[in-house]
Amino acid sequence: MHEDKDHRRRTRYTLSETEHGQAWGVCAEVDGLFGEPQRGTYELFGWVPETEVHDWVGNRVWLVPDDDPLEPWLLQDAESLGQPLGTDSLVLTGLDDYEGPPEGHRGCFRVHDGRRWVGSCREFTRILPPEQSAPPLVLRGLAQGDQLRAALLKGTRRALDLEQAVLEIRDDQGEPLTDRLLWGRVSAWRPSSFGTDLIDLELDGQFFTPVSQYAQSIWERWLAGPPDNQGAWADLDTRRRWAWLDLVRERACRRTHRDSSPGHAYELDGQHITDEPGLYLALGEAVNGPGGYFGGCLAALDDCLGGTFGYTAPATLIWRNAATARAHLSHRLTPDGEPYDLFAEVLDVLAEGGMHVTLV
Repeated sequence: MHEDKDHRRRTRYTLSETEHGQAWGVCAEVDGLFGEPQRGTYELFGWVPETEVHDWVGNRVWLVPDDDPLEPWLLQDAESLGQPLGTDSLVLTGLDDYEGPPEGHRGCFRVHDGRRWVGSCREFTRILPPEQSAPPLVLRGLAQGDQLRAALLKGTRRALDLEQAVLEIRDDQGEPLTDRLLWGRVSAWRPSSFGTDLIDLELDGQFFTPVSQYAQSIWERWLAGPPDNQGAWADLDTRRRWAWLDLVRERACRRTHRDSSPGHAYELDGQHITDEPGLYLALGEAVNGPGGYFGGCLAALDDCLGGTFGYTAPATLIWRNAATARAHLSHRLTPDGEPYDLFAEVLDVLAEGGMHVTLV
């Protein structure tokens, strides 16, 4: 058993090419997996707060323009850098993979975090950060596949451009956990101290998005294996609950699920459902046990109710301490700022999927 565990750790990371799934190599350690992703920075001029703005603003922060033709603009995992001295501005940073308002737009925006209105501004500008060289991604103790060995022996620029690749990640039990896409361009390699015929392979970090540093402790818990008990996430703040839910979802998409028989009775302990990720984490564990997944948004919940995620209709769900979720989730905002009741919508989706819910 000890040897098996050591072997699994040595093959925790697999670097593969995406076209045919052939492995470039496997290793036990990766440097550069965690760091600070490139974030967009925005200065909101004429900031008028409607509530207190904390350092972490929210997982999904929406800028809703007054101009009707424009769609709301999403800033993910948004942080506040505060108000620069002598200005009426607020500076926000976040992951902004989505296309924002047109360049040079000078209209007013109102800002909300999905729960409440945070404030408004008369216009904004994007602050371009100084150019920085991204740290490399280093695969330590890599056992090379034949294809990679040939590319390194050839050594030309074209041979060392591995193009699109995927870093597949397994936990200490050898089970698939998640993966990360990257553009694999080899910048250096050298013999490794991990053993004979192993190398430390360095990839250009300019083409890799690291996992945010705040989520590292969450990843380390999951790399050791899935939780044994329900509610291992309960003491986390909302930001880290989202990180936990991301891994729950990614792990679930790499596993096969045995659906329960019709008429199954589930029980949900809702005492820790004080935010949206807590809702889906508790639902997932009610249906699929510790670390289980059963949706991460309303659309995904609807998909799970259709089967292949541990559930077969009809079934019953006893939802204990339901008042906690009702108090925290009944007043939400759509992307464009319209109020809605998430708690009620979840009940509707469950009912439509054949889940009879009893609130206790």
